[in-house]
Amino acid sequence: MTHSPVPDFLLEDLIKRALDEDLGGAGDVTSRAVIPDGTKYSANIRARDPGVISGMQLARISFHTVNPTLDVQTLISDGETAKPQDVCMTIKGDAKSILMGERVALNLAGRLSGIATMTAAFVSETKGYKAKITCTRKTTPGLRLVEKEAVRHGGGSNHRFGLNDAIMIKDNHIAAAGGIKQVLQRAREYASNMRMIEIEVDTLKQLEQVLKVGGANVVLLDNMSNADMTKAVGMVAGAMVVEASGNMTLDRIASVSATGVDYISVGALTHTVTNLDLGLDF
Repeated sequence: MTHSPVPDFLLEDLIKRALDEDLGGAGDVTSRAVIPDGTKYSANIRARDPGVISGMQLARISFHTVNPTLDVQTLISDGETAKPQDVCMTIKGDAKSILMGERVALNLAGRLSGIATMTAAFVSETKGYKAKITCTRKTTPGLRLVEKEAVRHGGGSNHRFGLNDAIMIKDNHIAAAGGIKQVLQRAREYASNMRMIEIEVDTLKQLEQVLKVGGANVVLLDNMSNADMTKAVGMVAGAMVVEASGNMTLDRIASVSATGVDYISVGALTHTVTNLDLGLDF
């Protein structure tokens, strides 16, 4: 699945920090020691496993940050699928520069492609149902924007990006505020017409209270059984968006989708992911 990428300038600081971490104060001392100045080479980034590609934009920025004169051509774009041995990107130019940008490019693209590939697997389990797969804030610190982009490349949707996006009331908020009635009343007083209110419930009894008090736009069914989720969707009857969360493993997604929920949030998309194996060869 393809969509408009975020502007390059939003990603450049991330790339610069990653390159600075990898190159330190002396740069690539191995390449400086053994490769003659002016050596030109062509390199390919290939997929070694099948999957959905993500991070090619970041790889391009990595190489161009090291050396803007490198000729970088993306052959498989973010959101497209790759088979083993498919060439995702070609890089031509100064050999030292290619090697300086290699590890940052592969680290980011491998992880993000792993996220996109896992997301696509989850999305495939919702076929025939209205449920959408969405991510969470359980992301790698500093990589939230690009990890959430990878979820979109895999066909998923994005939940909130931070604490400032929406009012999301969880069990600790309810406890600290004194109860469901109090927390929803205060949330309504604080919220503007542009800010959504979501509230988490653990039981059908809590959902009854939420429906009675009113004011929430979204209800999150946390760690409920499929049977209770089906009952909850019937109780809500379209009055709120319904999100399911908690222990959403791949083998559960089809059955959870069948309950009629609108969204299924999956923390594993970003916190428990296996890199897609990508390699760069001259």
